[in-house]
Amino acid sequence: MKIIPRDNLPTFSLPLPIFSSIHIADAICQRGEEYDVFVGLGKEYVEQLKQLSLDESDVDLQNSTGDRNRFGVGSYEDWYKKGRTPFCLVHKQTDALAAVIWIGPKPLGIKSQKFGKDEKYKTQNEWHTISWRSYPVFRGRGMMKNFTKFVMDTYRMKFPNMKLWAGMDDRNTAMFKLSSELGFEADESSSDLANNWLVMVKGQYIPYHKSKMFGY
Repeated sequence: MKIIPRDNLPTFSLPLPIFSSIHIADAICQRGEEYDVFVGLGKEYVEQLKQLSLDESDVDLQNSTGDRNRFGVGSYEDWYKKGRTPFCLVHKQTDALAAVIWIGPKPLGIKSQKFGKDEKYKTQNEWHTISWRSYPVFRGRGMMKNFTKFVMDTYRMKFPNMKLWAGMDDRNTAMFKLSSELGFEADESSSDLANNWLVMVKGQYIPYHKSKMFGY
């Protein structure tokens, strides 16, 4: 996926006010399809996120994430109070939500809702968590690696001293593969492998924004 940051963006801090969004980049995938990249989710995309999270036919999402409880049954407003910043990839032609990534402050290793722990918002250290989702119609199009790199770099501009980690079900091979490709490494001391909770931490940071054009 090629990502083209937009010029003359307004100054902003993160997280944005709830339901606010800024169009920060345009993108094109290997198939030639075009996408918009937003930081923040407007209400129309929050509603799409809710419906996608409730989709019982998406077996991978239902088995590997806690999104049904997090966004489908639960309150987006309550989730947003934890300080997460969502980014989204939207298909230009259909205005469909193709992928979502969120990052925000969260102590290393705290389990997600899928594992029975609904953690309280904490800011006592520099650790931030990241998670990503792509949705069925758009999976397998080679978009997530460059999209996630772009998001991490954009977020790090606002939080240059952060340390980044991702928590996942260790049976989620797709998420593990992408995490590894992005430079994350398993942290056994923070994981709970007996209960399938795997924590991966980001190693040395390599800047991604070299220019306004990104290759496939």
